[in-house]
Amino acid sequence: MPFSVARNDITKMTVDAIVNSAHVSLQHGSGVCGAIFRAAGSRELQAECEKLSPIRMGEAVITPAFKLNAKFIIHTAGPIYQDGLSGEDTLLRSCYTNSLKLAAAHGCKSIAFPVISVGIHRYPREEALRIAETAIQDFLKENDMNVYLVMLG
Repeated sequence: MPFSVARNDITKMTVDAIVNSAHVSLQHGSGVCGAIFRAAGSRELQAECEKLSPIRMGEAVITPAFKLNAKFIIHTAGPIYQDGLSGEDTLLRSCYTNSLKLAAAHGCKSIAFPVISVGIHRYPREEALRIAETAIQDFLKENDMNVYLVMLG
């Protein structure tokens, strides 16, 4: 199945699962996280997240998507970039891999990711993109799923 980069608003994607780049506390945040919470319905989504919180960096959990054009929201906690020598790459790769495995376990045929850990987590964009592409392509070698890496258009 295909892997593509899309310039879009992730909250407008019609897919089985939308990935939220979350904080370990799974609290309503800013940026992509805040947009996903607002579009899904903040109160309902926060109530579901509180049942699953906290999570570890690199871990992924799943909730209903509520008002989004998706079945699920997969929340994953990306690493805060320190120096590139503190295991951030392994944690970031785990975000993608664990999210994809969770989506597959829930029967998802399509998933949309933001570029995890850029923005307030300060991960260098080019390096974050390389890690995302490699993790997704490795997963697709043995799994069928339509995967979108979504950047704000």
